[in-house]
Amino acid sequence: MAEKNTTEKEDVKKAAVKVAAKKPAVKKAAAKKPAAKKVAVKTVAKTPAKTVAKVAVKADKKTVPAKNTISITLIKSLHHRLPTHRATVTGLGLKRINHTVKLIDTPEIRGMINKISYLLRVEK
Repeated sequence: MAEKNTTEKEDVKKAAVKVAAKKPAVKKAAAKKPAAKKVAVKTVAKTPAKTVAKVAVKADKKTVPAKNTISITLIKSLHHRLPTHRATVTGLGLKRINHTVKLIDTPEIRGMINKISYLLRVEK
């Protein structure tokens, strides 16, 4: 009996040691990400490369010279089109069917037009 008592006591001690060894997991606080820096619109407009890109996309009648413009009209729906083609239409500044935009005739704009030519009507 003495042997059984000692083995039972040892088993109980071992079990107690295992329970004590398992400590509850300490949750670490989530690291806070630094806030993204906001670029002021005024600083972007001062750089010449960005200004040219804005003129090409927005293409106001006042800022676009008449001789180098292309008139682009969206004639088909964007429904069931590839996401890249939808993004290209948005990049050209077109919003809905029969919406017309005047843009400067540049190689970049021509490349975008060639990509989605099946959706557009182009006039000089």
